Amino acid sequence: MIAAVIGGGTMGAGIAHLLLAGGHDVTVAEAGADRAEVALGAVRRSLGKAAGRGRLAAPPEELLTRLVVVDDLAALPPAAELVVEAVPERVDLKRTVLGQAASVCPTAVLASNTSSLSITELAEGLPGDRLVGMHFFNPVPVQELVELVHHAGVAPEVVARVRGWAEALGKTVIEVRDSPGFATSRLGVAVGMEAIRMLEEGVAAAEDVDTGMRLGYGWPMGPLRLTDLVGLDVRLAIAEHLAAELGPRFEPPALLRDKVARGELGRKSGQGFFTW
Repeated sequence: MIAAVIGGGTMGAGIAHLLLAGGHDVTVAEAGADRAEVALGAVRRSLGKAAGRGRLAAPPEELLTRLVVVDDLAALPPAAELVVEAVPERVDLKRTVLGQAASVCPTAVLASNTSSLSITELAEGLPGDRLVGMHFFNPVPVQELVELVHHAGVAPEVVARVRGWAEALGKTVIEVRDSPGFATSRLGVAVGMEAIRMLEEGVAAAEDVDTGMRLGYGWPMGPLRLTDLVGLDVRLAIAEHLAAELGPRFEPPALLRDKVARGELGRKSGQGFFTW
């Protein structure tokens, strides 16, 4: 398959890694030469880390021969069968890049990696019959789940194709109707916000909250460490979106807002609810 990924950050690089490891030709598009170079480095590091752990069937250098990194969406491959956007959680930005991809890649399935934004809203002004939500989880090469989100206007055969591709990449797929936060973000953010409120109230220390969920409920990672991994700024943006759509039960705690304002964004900044 010829595939493209728009955005070469943490999620985009992970999706590119996954597709390369699955045997596909991949083009990653970023905004500008500097960011394209950073994206290439991110994919290299991701593949190198997997190789060091014995998780690649071929050497990274071999996989990288099927990777092209470009700094302009006009350079996406016209014959692409799948285009996945992994840009920041802004409807206007996602709609813009998907619209450009739809023009350059006229037959490609368009997939958004959004974790909470409405696919129906994203589809406005786009060829919605070939647009789905394809929500991967961080780290993409390791996490088994893909949340496949469909809206009323998508063609059933497109949903079936995306499911087939994801399963061939070794993922377990859940299908979800388009709704605020889908299934996973809605539940995950609800637990995460409550865990942060517990810290605010002095109920327990961060490590104890997380240990309780790991050992008591079988979570592989506690909600606070998971928030650090996702990024406190990302969690805040999703919670604000869900609060606007679903009401005050998703209102972000003051502690979360304060940490984001101080630049304590989790693992990527070195400090969040834990020190990294």
